[in-house]
Amino acid sequence: MSADTADQLFLGRQPILDSDQRLFAYELLFRDGSRNAADVTNGVAATATVIVNAFAELGVEAALGNCRGFINVDETFLFSDTLELLPRHAVVLEILETVAPTPAVIERCLALKAAGFTLALDDVIQLEPQFAELLALVDIIKVDIQPLSRVQLIQLVMKLKPMGKQLLAEKVDSREQMEQCQKLGFTLFQGYYFARPTIISGKKLDHSQLSLMKLMGLLLGDAETAKIEAALKPEPGLTINLLRMTNSVGAGTTQKITSLGHAITVLGRRQLQRWLQLLVFASNKQPGSSNPLLMLAATRGRLMELLAAEVHPGNVPFSDQAFMVGIMSLMPALVGLPIAEIVTPLGLASAVRDAVCDGSGTLGDMLNLAESSESGDIGQLTGNLARLPGLTPKQLNRAQTGALQWANNITRENAL
Repeated sequence: MSADTADQLFLGRQPILDSDQRLFAYELLFRDGSRNAADVTNGVAATATVIVNAFAELGVEAALGNCRGFINVDETFLFSDTLELLPRHAVVLEILETVAPTPAVIERCLALKAAGFTLALDDVIQLEPQFAELLALVDIIKVDIQPLSRVQLIQLVMKLKPMGKQLLAEKVDSREQMEQCQKLGFTLFQGYYFARPTIISGKKLDHSQLSLMKLMGLLLGDAETAKIEAALKPEPGLTINLLRMTNSVGAGTTQKITSLGHAITVLGRRQLQRWLQLLVFASNKQPGSSNPLLMLAATRGRLMELLAAEVHPGNVPFSDQAFMVGIMSLMPALVGLPIAEIVTPLGLASAVRDAVCDGSGTLGDMLNLAESSESGDIGQLTGNLARLPGLTPKQLNRAQTGALQWANNITRENAL
């Protein structure tokens, strides 16, 4: 691994959603990439420095948009002066369950609260008397639902509710768990159900989605504009959407677009392809809510593209393929079909197909890296990065920040 890993930390992130399944925050995981751990003896200062650098130099605060970043805080880091340099409105200090609630810890938490920080307590599974004072101080209580039975979870929530704290259910692995926690009064959710979406059975592609995928196939096959127009004409909703988007943001032109052919020319095939890819996800979005898969897909696609530019600088076709791999990798979770069945009619390049179906090749290695960066599994992240020797932790951090910024911009534009 590159020598510059010594002063670089990996940025892992896992989405935290609200009760409407809208993105509320990311848990940000910073670790020493060279050793896959934070240095207990003197690494706290280094960790603090890197976190500050991440906010100041990499622009994580801007990349998070309206979302906050949850940051794990152990006892030593809790007392670091560097902690106070973090932007109070953009972070939630997540106090780890390993922090003993000593009088000094309580005093420090009181000071941080007075300074404007939001505090959360991690991995609560029972109410221990010694934690009563700390629980009274924090704003958010994260409940680890995995080791608890349904009865135990209900009993715990009944004790927590009178405290008036915001409850966050973590390690939510299924829709059933999410719905149960919603009924109990949880308002925030985190877990592999969101960060590692699984295939949802029983869902089929509707006519609109089939049309989108057909159009993507035409673009990937470099079809003539006339053929793309012909495929769009039976879809008035798509046509209107395309014209509206091109008229508002199309290449900065002030000329109004009045035909499909003109719209395709002005927008450009590359942007048209991306618009279609994102529409496949957006078409499954429930009215009035934001599909977390759309944000995850957009972020992953952009991350893959930025990583491709580092692996093969100046190779635009390779970057386009990487973006496609990122988007397509989440398609099974959306439409409930095996990835092999989805890619068959698209005529994808073999490198793209192998990456999304088997995780093989350079694109497959990049996809594995992107997935491990989303889950925050630092061990997997380290191993996956080692398989891409041209990439450094610093480059990965920058790419992740750029991907978040791009995805947030997409979300804002779609909300207009």
